[in-house]
Amino acid sequence: MIYRFLTNYVLRDAEYYPVITITGPRQSGKTTLARAIFPDYDYVSLEETDTRYFARDDPRGFLARFSGPIIIDEVQRAPDLLSYIQTEVDHNPSPGRFVLTGSQNLMLMEKVSQTLAGRSGILHLLPFSRAELEKHKQIEIRTPDDLFSNRQTGLDCWNIIHTGFYPPIHDRNVPPEIWLSDYVRTYVERDVRTLVNIGDLETFDRFIRLCAGRIGQLVNFSAIASDCGVSVDTARRWISVLKTSFILFLLPPHHRNFNKRIIKSSKLYFHDTGLACQLLGIRYEDQLFSHPLRGALFENYIMAEVVKSFYNQRLSPPIFFWRDQTGHEIDLIIEESGALFPVEIKSGSTVAGDMFRGLKWWTHLAGRTASSPTLVYGGVEAYVRDGITLRPWFSV
Repeated sequence: MIYRFLTNYVLRDAEYYPVITITGPRQSGKTTLARAIFPDYDYVSLEETDTRYFARDDPRGFLARFSGPIIIDEVQRAPDLLSYIQTEVDHNPSPGRFVLTGSQNLMLMEKVSQTLAGRSGILHLLPFSRAELEKHKQIEIRTPDDLFSNRQTGLDCWNIIHTGFYPPIHDRNVPPEIWLSDYVRTYVERDVRTLVNIGDLETFDRFIRLCAGRIGQLVNFSAIASDCGVSVDTARRWISVLKTSFILFLLPPHHRNFNKRIIKSSKLYFHDTGLACQLLGIRYEDQLFSHPLRGALFENYIMAEVVKSFYNQRLSPPIFFWRDQTGHEIDLIIEESGALFPVEIKSGSTVAGDMFRGLKWWTHLAGRTASSPTLVYGGVEAYVRDGITLRPWFSV
């Protein structure tokens, strides 16, 4: 088993909370992590039909089966069970009694906030980070500079972007074009039905693929609804479904406007670039080099790694982008203690002078609030040029 950086934080929370809740996309390794950390716990999966019906129909009897601590997998399959777990931990608040996993975030979080507030530690496990996959030592994020530590790599940039980071691809050496195709089909045909009532799954499948074609772009619900042939309200609801099940995330704009009119829409990214490539019909790595979304996929890779870095230390990512209506833009802004750390992302492996233009302009505009301007690019060298730190693609 590849060591997961979230391990220490799960163990820490198990010393404080009676319930530990681990959420994340399907097949991200939640069950494997929970059973590896707590090998002596009883284990039950609500994916099994008879077990799920038992938990739904007789929750008290279901919980009474277990005399010790327990891992309950895919707990969102029986959400009312959480109310009975609340009663159990109110009577006996010993830490580490229940470990819950779920592959649906918002549905589960709503129940957790209603019934287990203050009783549960909540952690998000995403697919492998590059550092996990290469078995690097975890670096604690004290400042945003720590995100870009310039570690070495044995991977190829475009190969890993195409392959993605889902554990089964790497643990079992399943060809990504096979595994990811099955993942998409299973997700659309099975998981989506549990989240929202969708009659036409083919339309939803087309919607996901249209989203993949908008990586790194501002979310325009009207445009995507029109392209897919659905209403704007439906497009909003389906984006929420994709966020709920950890398929994509939205990067919000930063609202410190510096006396400029700024864009207020969020930008769209996928949690895994391999999945995005599959949805875009990119079957082979060589197709990336001439693909019109090559730069967007590289940007998505960096964004996803930054998100994992924060989640893997049980932190909410304090990340944004900045764009004004005259076209000036910074791809990524990390906010820390009132300081703003601007990051530009360029897929080219050769550094050109115009790559620095946006960072220089924004740093001058932001003044004292700007700190450590950084350019992450597709090359392999790290150095400082014109007051801007260059970091290679594998520095995150």
